[in-house]
Amino acid sequence: MKSKKFAALMLAVAFIALPAAPFVATAQADQPVQKQADAPSKSPAQVQEMIDKATSYLKDQQNPDGSFGDARMPPAVTALILRGLAQDEKYPYTNDITKKGYDWLVAQQKPDGGIYKDMLENYNTAISISALAVVKDQPAIKPALEKAVAYMKGTQWKADSKGPNGEAPGDPKYNAWEGGFSYNPKHGRPDLSNVHFSIQALYDAGLSPDDPAFKAAQKFLTRSQNRSESNDQPFAGNDGGFIYSPANGGDSEAEDYVGPDGKKMWRSYGTMTYAGIKSMIYAGISKDDPRVKAAIDWTRANWTFDENPGLRLNDPKQAQDGMFYLYQMMAKALHAYGQPVITDTKGVAHDWREELIAKLASLQKPDGSWVGGQRWMENMPLITTSYTVLALEEVKKDLAEHPAK
Repeated sequence: MKSKKFAALMLAVAFIALPAAPFVATAQADQPVQKQADAPSKSPAQVQEMIDKATSYLKDQQNPDGSFGDARMPPAVTALILRGLAQDEKYPYTNDITKKGYDWLVAQQKPDGGIYKDMLENYNTAISISALAVVKDQPAIKPALEKAVAYMKGTQWKADSKGPNGEAPGDPKYNAWEGGFSYNPKHGRPDLSNVHFSIQALYDAGLSPDDPAFKAAQKFLTRSQNRSESNDQPFAGNDGGFIYSPANGGDSEAEDYVGPDGKKMWRSYGTMTYAGIKSMIYAGISKDDPRVKAAIDWTRANWTFDENPGLRLNDPKQAQDGMFYLYQMMAKALHAYGQPVITDTKGVAHDWREELIAKLASLQKPDGSWVGGQRWMENMPLITTSYTVLALEEVKKDLAEHPAK
């Protein structure tokens, strides 16, 4: 647990909770729609205005060598910022700020293909791949991207893998490891946080949905979901949400509880559930698959932009932790799902783009940044602003595909 929490601290990865007992959400896509929750309409131009203020803030934080943040920051922080900048037409690869940043990022690549300093190899490499993929057609970028993708695929736990202490997914004791990714090749136990970053990276890099890496990842994702119909692990519940890791008997940042039959179970929670949704879809699982539908039903039963859903049931003081990471996960997952209006279990229809825009607009600082709570380093505006820019860019894409009414 200590290494997991340390890694989460270093990369500001937020992990959230869910209800104290399992339940099955009952909302359906064809449920009668009641009055939509109040949210001011925001056009793509207004979204761009928010992004412009944020990117103006971020570019001013660049160091002379092209990196962002102080010397203690891992490459992933610079990669997060670069991805947000490069996806904006105002900051193409040829822009001095963008080019200098990518030159620095590529220079961090190790001979093994990973992009990291001295720890958290998979986290840093995965996030860096997603940044490189935005400009993957550039001659200076393509070789680095290919090497990083090969490194990432090589770190995935396969059926015939052998761990540092003899762990082998082919052994029933370790079967839940198959398809997962760990903090680094020597760390051991995989988790959904590393997995969703890795799947995001491979998806961004353009891997085919039929790639063996995605097929293997589907096994890990299925075993991370509280859906006993598809999850063969003993702890599996039935609320449709996701936990932190199915390995070694399960684990959740929302902690465990005892079911009605006395069985130890792990609570699903918001960040990993949204990460699970996007990862399933990126890995080639249809959005009509019962696993995806069950996860979406969890979001309908736990709909909110005001706190990390369910975290208060682990500790009410943590309800606001990791909010900006959650916003990014929600935007990516719901954009991947492709349904702009989600109807919650009370029958209220929510245009998630409109509600997220309104929430983020209310939180943006005059200098264009966003700042969150201290936990998971969300009190660092470089990190929270990067998360938010990425969330808004997903909103912008979704509005282009499905204009708000």
